Amino acid sequence: MSDLPRNHFKHALAAMQLQRGLWCQIGDSLAAEMMAGAGYDWMLFDTEHSALDPASVLPLMQAAAPYPVSVIVRPPSLDVAVIKKLLDLGARTILVPMVQNAQEAALAVAAVRYPPRGIRGVAGATRAAGFGRIPGYHKHAHEETCLLVQVETVEAVAEIEAIAALEGVDGIFVGPADLAASLGYPGETGHPVVVAAVLDAIRRIRAAGKAPGVLAIDPALYDAAIEAGAVFVSKTLDLVALRRAISL
Repeated sequence: MSDLPRNHFKHALAAMQLQRGLWCQIGDSLAAEMMAGAGYDWMLFDTEHSALDPASVLPLMQAAAPYPVSVIVRPPSLDVAVIKKLLDLGARTILVPMVQNAQEAALAVAAVRYPPRGIRGVAGATRAAGFGRIPGYHKHAHEETCLLVQVETVEAVAEIEAIAALEGVDGIFVGPADLAASLGYPGETGHPVVVAAVLDAIRRIRAAGKAPGVLAIDPALYDAAIEAGAVFVSKTLDLVALRRAISL
């Protein structure tokens, strides 16, 4: 559909093209605009572990809109109502945290699709629909909507193949921090057991035909994740980069 903006990130994942990104928690539109022009393929606005919410994410998405960077938004949980609001505000790629199994992944798929394919509530004059100016938006929105789900526990990692088998899941993100805690090593993402589990999960996701993703602040894990087959990757957060830059 020519009037529906192309989700370049979604199509890059389908082609297994490496996408490098930046994790963002700073709720300032000027900072978001600066980072949007930094050359990354994607930037993620995180409403799970920050003060951001749908209302404060909107100006950040608007600040990034003129730049050739794909925006991802992470809701705080698998909350259908919050996901609906983020989509209506213009988010076209959603990263759902703490998905434990195929049943929860299926709910996430339904949350980002209009009936009869899903359960997303229908509204007309939204930012996502060009304020009502995009003809056929509701029939075709799923074609350019990208869904990423996170596996972050021992139980979730065991379900990778079942989750990957679902049509509508575009990528699976491995969360090293929560997985480390689930494995009994909280705060130790560099522990050999954790690293081995993260890399094994990435290989299994890739073998199952879906794009794996990871946030790896440790440069060694970042490089190893790409070698293992990770497709959408990040090695820093805006707050971490700022902290490092201003440290004495």
